[in-house]
Parts: sequence; C-alpha cells; structure tokens
Amino acid sequence: MQNTPSRRKFLKQSTVAAAGAAAIATNVARTAHAAGSDEIKFVVIGCGGRGSGAAANIMNTKGNVKLVAVADAFQNKAEYAVKRLAQSHKDKVAVPQDQIFAGLDAYKKAIDTDCDLVVIATPPGFKPQQFEYAIEKNRHVFMEKPVASDAPGVKRVLAAVEESKKKNRMVGIGLQRRHEPRYIETIKRIHDGAIGDVIAQRVYWNGGGIWYRNRDKDMTEMAFQTNNWYHFNWLSGDQICEQHIHNLDVGCWVKGDFPVECNGMGGRAQREGGDATKSQIFDHTFCEYTFADGSKMFSQGRHLAGGWNHVGEFAHGTKGSADPSGTIEGENPWKFSGKSPGGHQQEQHDLIEALMRGDIYNEGEYGAKSTFTAILGREACYSGKIVKWDELMEKGANLSPGIDEYTLESDPPVMPGPNGEYPVPVPGKHSPFA
Repeated sequence: MQNTPSRRKFLKQSTVAAAGAAAIATNVARTAHAAGSDEIKFVVIGCGGRGSGAAANIMNTKGNVKLVAVADAFQNKAEYAVKRLAQSHKDKVAVPQDQIFAGLDAYKKAIDTDCDLVVIATPPGFKPQQFEYAIEKNRHVFMEKPVASDAPGVKRVLAAVEESKKKNRMVGIGLQRRHEPRYIETIKRIHDGAIGDVIAQRVYWNGGGIWYRNRDKDMTEMAFQTNNWYHFNWLSGDQICEQHIHNLDVGCWVKGDFPVECNGMGGRAQREGGDATKSQIFDHTFCEYTFADGSKMFSQGRHLAGGWNHVGEFAHGTKGSADPSGTIEGENPWKFSGKSPGGHQQEQHDLIEALMRGDIYNEGEYGAKSTFTAILGREACYSGKIVKWDELMEKGANLSPGIDEYTLESDPPVMPGPNGEYPVPVPGKHSPFA
C-alpha cells in the first residue's frame, strides 16, 4: 500500500502547494469545522483579552488543537491566562509551568517550543519583530490587527509576509469582518456592480472611550507604558489604528485598493486633564482619504463620552448605496438574510479547518496595508497636512528605534516631561517623517 503523508508532516514541513490560496481565503466552506486526528499545537504571545479570546476561539473549533505555551510581558498575566483557559477548555490546555514565559523577549521562548501555530496578540508596536521571528522559525501564524504602529514596522511585516509565502506558511490576520458571510456576500455584489462605480464611502468607529491603567508603585517606565499600551503611540498607533482599522479595512476591501493620500484633523477635547495627561493619543480624528481613481473615503474615529456612537461603513455608487454588512439600496436592492456567525469565532474555524485539510491562505499583505492606511490617516491628523502613501512608506518615522533590544528595564522611546506629561503631536508642527 502506498504511504500517504500525514497532516502532522504537512504542519511541520508544509510541502503542500499553495495553489488556490486566494480562493480559500474568501470562499473556504463555512458550514464545516476542522476535524481530524492530527494535533495542532499552538502558542499564544500576548495574554490579554484578545490573546486569551483567540485561544478560546481556536479551542472552540472541532480541530484537534492544544495550547502548549504562552508568553506575555508580565508573569502574572501569563499565568492567569493559562489558569482561566484551563478551567474552560481543560484537556485542550497543556501548558507546564516551564512553558509560561514572561518579559519582552518571551515571545522567542514560546515560539521555540514544539508548536505548529503562533497566535500574536501583543501591542501593535511589538508585532513586527514577533511575526518576523515566527516566520523565521517556520511557524504558521494568526496575528491580531493592527500589525504595526509605524511605517518601518509595516515594512518589516511586508518583508516577512513575502518570506511566509516562500515557506508556504499560513498567515491569518484578525480583521474578522473578512470572514463574516454578511460582509463577504455584500461586498461580492458591490464588486459585481450592484451599486455601480463606488465614488464615496463613510466609515466610523465612534465610541465613548477606552481603559486607562494607573501605575503600580514598583513599575519601571517601560513596564508602565507596556501595561498601559493603548495610550502610547509607539505601542498602539492611536485609536485610528487600534480600533478604526476594522472600518478602514472594509472601505479598502470595497474598493479593492488602498488610498494614495490623506488629509485630516483631530485633537484631544476630553484628554486634557487628570489621568488623561498620561496619554499621548487623540480622542477624535477625521480623515479624507483619496484613492487613485479620485474617489473618497471619509473617516471618523472618536473616544468622546456623551457623543454620537456608531461603528459601521457605508458605500455610495453611481447606481445606489450599500451598508457592506448586509444591505444594498438603489437600482439593485438586496438584504442579506442568511446566517452570519461572529467573526472572531469564524476566522478561527476557517483557519483551523484549512490547516487540518492541508490548505494554506495568507492574509498578511492586506493586513499590513490596511494597518498602513490607518497610520496614513493618523499622520495626516497629527500633522494637519496632506500625507501621501508612497512618501510615508519610504520616509515614515520610526517610533521605537532599537525595539528588538528593549527590556522592561529599558527607557522607552518617549519619556514624561518634568510635569509628568508625555509629548503629544501638535497639528501644524508635527512631522510624519524621520
């Protein structure tokens, strides 16, 4: 009898050809779930809400999966994540104490364990080096969005994406709307001409605010900023990157392209007192993105308590308009009526079942370019100037020089001034370039 290669061999050596990967990425069967006898060992880098959530989503699939190691900047967070996941998923968690790693270099130790898949859910500023290392070690990767916080980071990710393609590595990106049937079907209809030529879009992530974590008395400055990462641009990229990227990604998906330039405005209306002074990020941004064909995408991102809250997207064309989450109006009216499971879970069903089949898809390029779309908007708002895609990609400032050598004892790239406040970009004075 002729021997057939096992899925275990596929996971380790990935000798299966990547033909049809683009089709798999958007058309993978969504009614079946991963099944099979071969085990997928995975590790989690970054044990906060999204890292623990992605781990749980993976263990909720029907794949034969096992969590074997975790890493986080902080030991207590890593240990707590293992404890909580073991309570809910029992025998799918097999993480011994010596495979719970802590520190800013802990990702290397977790990736170096015997694993097939790496989940990266750390602050965006750290992701490029971690993704790069995972691909270097021939791991499949699921990486949360955004994938970087500055232009040099995006370029590192794009280079590692090219390596992942050469090595036939799976790369999933946490832009989960791309795995939701309601979005997939609506945007397919838009691409097929249901609203004609798309001439304008409106995208929103307007909410009331985000958490703030006070400093523990024994924390170093680096530990404080890493723990309070959302409020530091080198770590989070600001709200437009960390949250609003979802809506910007949908807009780029609708266009099948990425913008060539952006102008914008923003500021800190409610972040001007108390603990807000310990934050660098804006609490409101507005962007006008321009695509190569001259069409526009207008963007609002807010953290303003008491304001109008809305998260969503709208596309306007020559024959009608659409809400890409499931509605088309105009000459070809239509409304999505099928089942559309939550994207966080569905993206893991898709990833695990593809791995169990021996299929590969790679979402890294659009993950990096949608991240850069958000960075482009941020720099337009911070500078108050028109910022062009190509120039920012070439000359964009490095927000965390030397990041590969950072430890929790290092001085971070931004430090508080004498009054304890951190530098904040000033439109008209800030430069996006190195």
